[in-house]
Amino acid sequence: MKKITQWVVGACAAFALISTPVSMNAQSLSPSTKWHWEKGTIVIDTPERPAGQQHALGLKAPKLNVVRVAFVGLGMRGPGAVERFTYIPGVQIVALCDYEKDRAEKCQDILRKASLPPAAIYSGAEGYKELCQREDVDLVYIAADWDHHFPIAKCALENGKHTAIEVPSAMNLEQCWELINLSEKTRKHCMILENCCYDWFEMNTLNMAQQGVFGEVIRAQGAYIHNLDDFWDYYWKNGKEDKLGWRLRYNKENRGDVYATHGLGPVAQALDIHRGDRMTTLVAMDTKSVHGKALVERATGEKCDNFRNGDHTTTLIRTENGKVIEIQHDVMNPQPYNRLYQLTGTKGFANKYPVEGYAIDSKQMAASGVQPKVDNLSTHSFLPKEEMDALVAKFQHPILKKYGEMAKEVGGHGGMDFIMDSRLVYCLQNGLPLDMDVYDLAEWCSLAELGAISMDNGCAAVAFPDFTRGHWNDVKGYKHAFATPEEEEASMKIAQEFTAKQKELGAKEWEKIAKKEAKAAKKAAKK
Repeated sequence: MKKITQWVVGACAAFALISTPVSMNAQSLSPSTKWHWEKGTIVIDTPERPAGQQHALGLKAPKLNVVRVAFVGLGMRGPGAVERFTYIPGVQIVALCDYEKDRAEKCQDILRKASLPPAAIYSGAEGYKELCQREDVDLVYIAADWDHHFPIAKCALENGKHTAIEVPSAMNLEQCWELINLSEKTRKHCMILENCCYDWFEMNTLNMAQQGVFGEVIRAQGAYIHNLDDFWDYYWKNGKEDKLGWRLRYNKENRGDVYATHGLGPVAQALDIHRGDRMTTLVAMDTKSVHGKALVERATGEKCDNFRNGDHTTTLIRTENGKVIEIQHDVMNPQPYNRLYQLTGTKGFANKYPVEGYAIDSKQMAASGVQPKVDNLSTHSFLPKEEMDALVAKFQHPILKKYGEMAKEVGGHGGMDFIMDSRLVYCLQNGLPLDMDVYDLAEWCSLAELGAISMDNGCAAVAFPDFTRGHWNDVKGYKHAFATPEEEEASMKIAQEFTAKQKELGAKEWEKIAKKEAKAAKKAAKK
């Protein structure tokens, strides 16, 4: 495998402005990425915004009374998404697509159970292209393998569809910039489906941070630490010759934090990234590969000397406003599941793993509107349960109040998937900016290539490109958008009436299908 082309520059001063292209077969390194050394830091060039384009910060699209959705990728994550959407009023599931036709057809059972009409079926290597050309699709929901996230999303945007992409949504900087340009050009939403931003602790803690409970948040941690030994064999394999499956192969061929968004997304929102602050510099390090190589050798029966990704990757990020973020990735080693979610503020502390709790003293609790029952609370330990419950009750996030109970019933990683999907549909139906925009997608996914460049150059500091191209400070503070109560009521009434009619139509169509199936079975039994 080729190495990154680089200039050996000694103290890095002599050639401070020489532009360097990255050339490598690994997908996490894009051929078009250019950078140069500047005072010991690798500076990534930011391409100019194409003429005639405007930024998409706060992008609003016309209201969709009914969101007509098509799903692409119906293996591990896709069927769950289809089922969740059957619980959301004002949704029409138009099409189902997977490389393997039987997996798409199997999802018809989900629609049948919900008394919703059957969807059109697409399959094969390019089935998604025909799907994206349909005029009756508003949203393409992508849950395919990582290698296909970008080409499907690109096709959807080029055909004028809103696009929602499972994580990681883009695998390198080239893909990030192309999705940004397409979203800006078409004025269509391109959303990263980062469900961890909708978990209970993260949402309540975000609300507390926004209300000043922790003072100024100056440091944050996030991670994806999840031993996948029980799951490697379940990732899709393309034929009998494929011994690894797509996810293990991706880790074998690529370096960097290739799955950063679960850890980075929630803390980026708490730190107002591109809404008053921006990530400016990172440094990445990884361990050698031990477990990864062993997995390949066990699967292939051959010695592996070229497993590119380390078993454990750590990335340190500094922001424009002097904050620090630490992100970790480890899917190889025997550790308890951990997303590390942690906020350190000047007046308080929040921590989710391995111990969930808050550290706030009596004075700050009272200042936050919660009168403590214990007078000598200090930040040397977590709040007692009764005090923590009172704090959470005070700052329960409005989105959890709206969707929380239903989410627990529907499920999807404890309900956070359903909240994410419901918010996506809510914003589309009310013509509001989405909770996560294309710049969030680019910033959170960029750690893969930026980290690889850092590690391939002796763990050098790497400067982030400005994905907003100068607009990171236009919006002051991260916020969720809401319609007025009157607008919500009106859009929900339309949505519920539509779904009721869909269920009537679906029941009739499935009854006809059931009769045909019974007739065919009876005919077959006579032979």
